[in-house]
Amino acid sequence: MTGPTSTAAEQVEAVNTAYYEALERGDFEELAMLWLADGEPEVSCVHPGWPVLTGRGEVLRSYALIMANTDYIQFFLTDVKVTVTGGTALVTCTENILSGGPAPEDGEDPGPLVGQLVVATNVFLRTSDGWRMWSHHGSPVLAESDDDEGDDTAD
Repeated sequence: MTGPTSTAAEQVEAVNTAYYEALERGDFEELAMLWLADGEPEVSCVHPGWPVLTGRGEVLRSYALIMANTDYIQFFLTDVKVTVTGGTALVTCTENILSGGPAPEDGEDPGPLVGQLVVATNVFLRTSDGWRMWSHHGSPVLAESDDDEGDDTAD
């Protein structure tokens, strides 16, 4: 809902959802439109396990790389919280990700799907063109393995 009667929080949540849907479809052009344009504050992005990427070109190149090397990705967002203060919005959520990479060789089925849990913080700025992403930070959630639970042995 992004009409004139929607609240700022609803508008931000719609743009946040559009970001994940563009990733799922592999729609680079749509994804690029959701980020702040050049000349506005410098954007930044941290993908799980990656260093900080700064600048629109570097950030968008990272998404092009991810899209080129991921045949399937789906996000199930939980724990979504939207906070808006003036022209800045903060979205925190848990990304429940199901993904699969390219098939090993032409004609073969894609490899197995892999699940991953990531907590994300997305920061948006209000512009004359609507809300745009300023920063994305994803951090993997490290789950305890069954072997770690109740292990009282000393090394």
